[in-house]
Amino acid sequence: MASAKDLRVAPIKSTDANRLVQRVHYSGKVVPNSQVHLGVFLNGVLEGAMQFGPSINKKGSINIVEGTSWNGFIELNRMAFSERLPRNSESRAIAVAMRLLRKTYPHLEWVISFADGTQCGDGTIYRASGFVLTDIRVSNALRVNPATGQTMHVIQAHHLKISRQFRTWKTLDGYQLRYIYFLNPAARERLTVPILPFDRIAEMGASMYRGERMRPKQAIPGSTSEAAGQYRPGRSNFQKVIN
Repeated sequence: MASAKDLRVAPIKSTDANRLVQRVHYSGKVVPNSQVHLGVFLNGVLEGAMQFGPSINKKGSINIVEGTSWNGFIELNRMAFSERLPRNSESRAIAVAMRLLRKTYPHLEWVISFADGTQCGDGTIYRASGFVLTDIRVSNALRVNPATGQTMHVIQAHHLKISRQFRTWKTLDGYQLRYIYFLNPAARERLTVPILPFDRIAEMGASMYRGERMRPKQAIPGSTSEAAGQYRPGRSNFQKVIN
């Protein structure tokens, strides 16, 4: 039986990553400005993808860590894994991806990512992979187009120049959680916001797992590889693959 140690993580073309994300990710959407695309292979077959790029809100995020240069951080903006991957694949793949980023882009000090607690989950994988939780907030960024029934993000509406119309649509209730991973451990000392205990998620009623909101008395998966293995969250110039 295959295990997470059998995975191979390697750079892939953006087109290949986009196709997998559109097929596997719960949103079915890609982030157009992704620049680094890593594939997760099992027995030579592409079964997962991680996409990194400039933060969607770069000006608002850069000051989370004092003294960060303009190109000193990156966002993990899509992570999609098929159900064919074995247990603990996500945490294994993220660990390899972080080593690749650290080795290939030494100017990067940290990685930011967001968990969608309105449609997907509250970040089980991030907690299992060494990220710290730095923000939990009620989300009003996602709204439903009444004409199509599809969900749209406020930034997408801005780019489509329909912000005024967007504001009249029904908001999806839920939370957005912000996680940080330190490629440079010293950067942690320059963090300008508090690190929140993971228990705060349940306390605020922000717990969500596989798209299902969890009752306050239900335990949320903790920061263990076992918990991570139960969850499927839904153009690289790397020269070397690290297994």
